[in-house]
Order: sequence, then C-alpha cells, then structure tokens
Amino acid sequence: MRNFRTFLFLAPFLWVSVALLSFLPLLTAQANEEGNQKTKMVTLHTNYGDIIITLFPEKAPLTVKNFLRYCQEGYYDNTLFHRVISYFMIQGGGMEPGMGEKSTHEPIKNEANNGVSNAMGTIAMARTGDPHSASAQFFINVADNPSLDYSAPTPSGWGYCVFGMVSEGMDVVDSIRKVPVTSIPGYDDVPEKDVIIKGVTVAQ
Repeated sequence: MRNFRTFLFLAPFLWVSVALLSFLPLLTAQANEEGNQKTKMVTLHTNYGDIIITLFPEKAPLTVKNFLRYCQEGYYDNTLFHRVISYFMIQGGGMEPGMGEKSTHEPIKNEANNGVSNAMGTIAMARTGDPHSASAQFFINVADNPSLDYSAPTPSGWGYCVFGMVSEGMDVVDSIRKVPVTSIPGYDDVPEKDVIIKGVTVAQ
C-alpha cells in the first residue's frame, strides 16, 4: 500500500518529466531559431579588406534569415562585387570570376516597407523588375539613395529592402567604389580587375 501511495504522489512529477522530454526537441529548435535571429554581425573578407556588417533582424527578419543562409552555406565565397557605380552603390553576391552567374534558392518577399532608408553605408537586396525577386545578390549604398526606398505596394513603388549597415570598413567600400570599370557583353560597370569576396564570417 505504501508503494502505491508513493506512486500516486510521484505520478504528477513523472508526467511533467515526460512532457518536458517530449517538448525538448521543440524547445531546442526554437532556441536555435532565436539564436539565428540574434546573429548581428557578418564580415565580408574581400581582396580590398574586410567589411563588417551589422544586420537588422528586427526590421527585415525574412531578408536577414535568407542572407545568413547563403553566408552559412559558403555561397558568397569567391564571388565578385561585379557592378560598381562610384556615386551610387557597389553590387555583389551572385557572380563568380569570369562573370558566371551562380544558381540561387527561391526568391523572397520584399520587406522594403520596413521604414529603413537606403542611406549611405546601408546594405540592401538587389532584384529584378519583379518586386519580390531578390535572392542572393545585394548592394552597399555609397550615397544616400532615397529613390530606392519603399513608397507604395506597386511594381514601381516597392523599392529595395535595407537589412543592415556597414559598421566597420567603409574605407574598404570607398576603395572599391573607386575602381576602374568597363563594359562587357551583357554587363556594364564591371570592375576591370576582379573585386573578390574571398569568404564570409558570421559572428554569433
């Protein structure tokens, strides 16, 4: 009888333990997801020096998650800043040396309506004429470009989503924006000598 009473006393605690164990994988996955969202810093290691970027997961959660996915997969390793307009922006993240375009994951929803302007030093997603076509390519604004900001949910008004800013290395960005450029079949504003993203470091 005593053992039975002991079992009755302990039963609620046993059920709680079982419940906690069953939810442990879910809690772990949630913690990992929250950890990814708290990842703030990414360093682009280029042949001109390092560019350190502070990300804005609270302002552009889908865009930051997408960017980090490419970073963590090593996608940006040995890619180019392939388009440089000295008074406007430097664009990279999708072309290999020789101007071969890399395949990408599916495009993401445009989060340009997040209230963050394309100010000098910010990083934003590049895209086609389709507002929701951004995938891997990005650009760093080298001037204030308010004309790229969201103004309306229309093809011409969606703008370009800012998802972070350069916190260190604007001198590197400045050096890149000044490189001589040329035109090749299918592309304008291509650096004459490759500007290479050698690798990417993601800091927790």
